[in-house]
Parts: sequence; structure tokens; C-alpha cells
Amino acid sequence: MPSNRPTRDELLEAVAEFLEKRVMPKLDKHTAFHTRVAVNVLNIIRRELKDGPRLEAEELERLKILLGREGTLPELNAELCRQIRSGALDHRNEELMEHLFLTTLGKVAVDQPIYSGYRRALEETQGS
Repeated sequence: MPSNRPTRDELLEAVAEFLEKRVMPKLDKHTAFHTRVAVNVLNIIRRELKDGPRLEAEELERLKILLGREGTLPELNAELCRQIRSGALDHRNEELMEHLFLTTLGKVAVDQPIYSGYRRALEETQGS
């Protein structure tokens, strides 16, 4: 069976690397900045493709347990918001706080994995 090469990830990585190493050094500062933004977007897409499905599945499972019902991720997030707004769930609920913490860690892992606060939180989580 033939493999589908290059993969989406490999293609995105190649474009990001080309822009960063071959194009950016030749650009004026303003255009280089916008190219850096484009490279960051490509890297976010790569991480989203790699980790997004797993992170969403984990978030969905936590929400099902927290809310005690079935539903899609958007439905359960909407219900979570309703319960927080109504006061039915608040910061005193340990399961809610754990869910919000883990969901935030997942989103930062995709959007900004080199953020120092994320790295510290990850180390603290893995250390416990």
C-alpha cells in the first residue's frame, strides 16, 4: 500500500522552515515580522492537527462527567457557561477548576507551547 507522503505535517513544516530560513533573512523588518506571524500560524496549525483531536476528546469526556450528561463539545461548553453564569458551578467546585485548568493547558499547548507560564504549569502538573 503506497504511503501518502509528504504528510500534511511535513508539508506545513517545510513551508514554515522555508519562510523562516530562506525568505525572512532577505526581508525588511516590517515584512519579516509579518512573515514570522505566518510561520507561527503554520506551526499552530501543525500542533492543532497533531494534538487537537485528542485534546477535544479529553475535554468532552471531562465535560460529560462534570455535567452528568451527553452532548457535543459545543453543546456541553454552552451548558457549562450557563451553569457558571447561574452560579450552579463556581470556583469552589474542584472538578470544574481541574477541567478549566486542563482545558487551558491544552489550548496553550497548541497556541503557545513555549510560553514560560505554560512550561511552569506543565512541570508542576507532571511533578504531582
